[in-house]
Amino acid sequence: MAKYLANRYNGLFVPEYAREYMENLNRPYTYEDVESIARHQIEQLAGLTGEAGPIAKRSDSEAVQQPKAVFFDTELIITKVWFEHKYGQCPEWLVKALHDYPMDVYLLCYPDLPWVPDPVRENPDIRMELFNRYESEIQTLNIPYYIIRHST
Repeated sequence: MAKYLANRYNGLFVPEYAREYMENLNRPYTYEDVESIARHQIEQLAGLTGEAGPIAKRSDSEAVQQPKAVFFDTELIITKVWFEHKYGQCPEWLVKALHDYPMDVYLLCYPDLPWVPDPVRENPDIRMELFNRYESEIQTLNIPYYIIRHST
């Protein structure tokens, strides 16, 4: 959905880095791996705010200028909930980053599509619990959000 919206509104699409990271990992992931993912996400956010330069390129030679809209496939709330669910804790620096790099709006996908397994997906039986935790985090940050449901 994020890729579609970025194309539709001539924005920048930021793919899910955790997927890329996990697909290239030849062992079970660790707390330190999730930290690496979170740090990369923060670098992406800092890059978009001008603190670390552009985060993406339209081609190998053309840097992206500040886009009108940026569509993240996933971001720090997902990582925070992942830390808490998997390890029972979350680094304080990640919590701080959630406040330092707030989103303008969230599109929160309701878990009403069938589960499609793949090698890096987890938790098919607790999708509603995770959805509720994501929504709670967004509400805590007091950021506008919309719940996206599958239309029939």
